[in-house]
Amino acid sequence: MEILNEETSVRESMDSKFRYVLLVAQRAEQIMRGARPKFDMGTAKATGVAKEEIDRGLIEWDYGPRPEPQLEAIAERSSEAEATPASAAELAEEEGIH
Repeated sequence: MEILNEETSVRESMDSKFRYVLLVAQRAEQIMRGARPKFDMGTAKATGVAKEEIDRGLIEWDYGPRPEPQLEAIAERSSEAEATPASAAELAEEEGIH
């Protein structure tokens, strides 16, 4: 029961279980490619080591910078939509639907 409490506290800092799994998978891949583990677990598999590192809070992570909105692309799409208005009848005619 003690392990669940430790994992719950670490997982509460994440927004979802999915993110937790992604972080474990990414860290395991790093270990398999040669990254040194943060502690020695003997002959444990890379996924087990990665899970334990994240559960102990040894791996720092964040969401990264927020993407910048692409105002030019949004403006182009809206101007294209305004330039070529199509009614439902015109779209159906183009598709061959009567």
